[in-house]
Amino acid sequence: MIFKSSTTAVPEVAAVPRHVAIIMDGNGRWATKRLLPRVAGHVKGVEAVRGCVESCVERGIEYLTLFAFSSENWRRPEEEVSLLMRLFVTALEREVSKMHANDIRLKVVGDLSRFDVKLRDMIANAERRTANNSRLTLTICANYGGRWDIMQATNKMVAANPGVTEFTEAQLAAHLAMAYAPEPDLFIRTGGEERISNFLLWQLAYSELYFTDTFWPDFSIESLDMAIASYQSRERRFGRTGDQLAEKKT
Repeated sequence: MIFKSSTTAVPEVAAVPRHVAIIMDGNGRWATKRLLPRVAGHVKGVEAVRGCVESCVERGIEYLTLFAFSSENWRRPEEEVSLLMRLFVTALEREVSKMHANDIRLKVVGDLSRFDVKLRDMIANAERRTANNSRLTLTICANYGGRWDIMQATNKMVAANPGVTEFTEAQLAAHLAMAYAPEPDLFIRTGGEERISNFLLWQLAYSELYFTDTFWPDFSIESLDMAIASYQSRERRFGRTGDQLAEKKT
């Protein structure tokens, strides 16, 4: 199923966001603040992911997308990048069976060509194993960038339509890495920064943005509920006026 863009169609708005996307920021600073090595923050961050997934399932959220490793994160110290890759492998080894037992589908999107063969095989096996699950779709964005996504979608679109010189938004959207998911209703960034940082540039056009100073390892059930409460206080107009929304409710 290909979902329509919020710039071409008005999506249904519910009290609970259907799709939540999160930049999990602040692992290293969380550790540094406690005089711990940065690795401790990343390990604690994996625990926070588990709690967030459980909380989303309990609240009826259908899609959760997590920015785990950006295409720019390769610029980090080699030791830290190597650790993040090992954590990814460990998380797959430990969590996929639990996700499958809880009817959670796993998707990993991004340019996976830079990962080693073992990790790519583990990702492919996990996606196949959970492909028919439907309670929650958990997407991990790894070696992902919003500009990369738009470029790879453009290249696929052009290749699929030789000789065509004009395209529609819908044709491009069908080739985006997350064409299987509706656009995020709620975007959350932890850690105090207020940037999108090359994350889901196309898909966040009409998402509600929520920024918190809470570091990702401390992001709790209460933190998620605060973000959802903020989302519920917004008036989502999608180009319409407030009066139009009021008329629709009556």
